[in-house]
Amino acid sequence: MNIVILTGAGISAESGLGTFRDEGGLWAQHRIEDVATPEAFARDPALVQGFYNMRRAEAATVAPNAAHHAIAELQRDGRHEVLLVTQNVDGLHGAAGSEVLHIHGRLDRALCAACGHRWPAPMEMRVGERCPNCGAGAGRPDVVWFGEIPHGLDEIDRTLSAADLFAAIGTSGEVYPAAGFVEMARAVGARTVELNLAPSRPGRFDEVRQGPATETVPAWVAELLA
Repeated sequence: MNIVILTGAGISAESGLGTFRDEGGLWAQHRIEDVATPEAFARDPALVQGFYNMRRAEAATVAPNAAHHAIAELQRDGRHEVLLVTQNVDGLHGAAGSEVLHIHGRLDRALCAACGHRWPAPMEMRVGERCPNCGAGAGRPDVVWFGEIPHGLDEIDRTLSAADLFAAIGTSGEVYPAAGFVEMARAVGARTVELNLAPSRPGRFDEVRQGPATETVPAWVAELLA
């Protein structure tokens, strides 16, 4: 069976990483327009670098949970072809042993805005971070900001066109292009399932499993491997 899995912030929340909606978290202290757009970085690079330094430090303190490990087990089993796509910029899927496509980039990577070179990010990136490839002081977090194009869309389109099953885990799926994945899957006849704390929108998925990811995902994977 060809399976495409999309994960969002909800799968990492139980590891201790906050979501956009968490009160008192990092995102609650900043407007998206001030820290997650190219214009914000041009306007106030110190604020943007500081925000992602805090996110990087937060991500370094947490570990994969049962949901991450269950997906890794599904991939390792080998009976199904599994493309794992995540909107998350943390490294928890990789730490659990999964092969994963990060459509929104990664906190642990840096990107040169001048030449496009990527390299492992230091724990604290500075304003004017020097690129090891071209020497320009144009280093920025290798994350996809609002207004930028997510990674891997061609591969996702190809895989979804042959999918038998599409699962959205811990994501509202309301932001495009990810919001269109379920419609693409349904168009080719794939079964669709949502695993989330609360349903995103009635009628979008063939099946909805409601509850914490650490409970719903291992149970779902166990059924697929039974």
